[in-house]
Amino acid sequence: MSGFDDRENAFEGQYAHDQEMEFKAVARRNKLLGLWAAELMGISGDEADAYAKEVVLADFEEAGHEDVFRKIRGDLDARGVEQSDHQIRHRMDQLLEDARTQVRNEA
Repeated sequence: MSGFDDRENAFEGQYAHDQEMEFKAVARRNKLLGLWAAELMGISGDEADAYAKEVVLADFEEAGHEDVFRKIRGDLDARGVEQSDHQIRHRMDQLLEDARTQVRNEA
């Protein structure tokens, strides 16, 4: 195998690792987001954990983050919880950074 092949394999391996880490971080963010929203809605304990799992599963509806946003937006609205779109999206961004840090520290 040439040096070029070795580098190519290394880059492919790094890319696969980075993608796996990002997938884990997004799933962790969704769980944290679900727990945050549950708290806002007055949900706690096992019910909050179950709700967080619903949020994680909502991310598999379509590519991107809009499916998760719509779930949170709809659920907060249904419970009469005041949060602007900007506040929800900002919290999503904050929690994604927190989740990335957590996943990196676990690796």
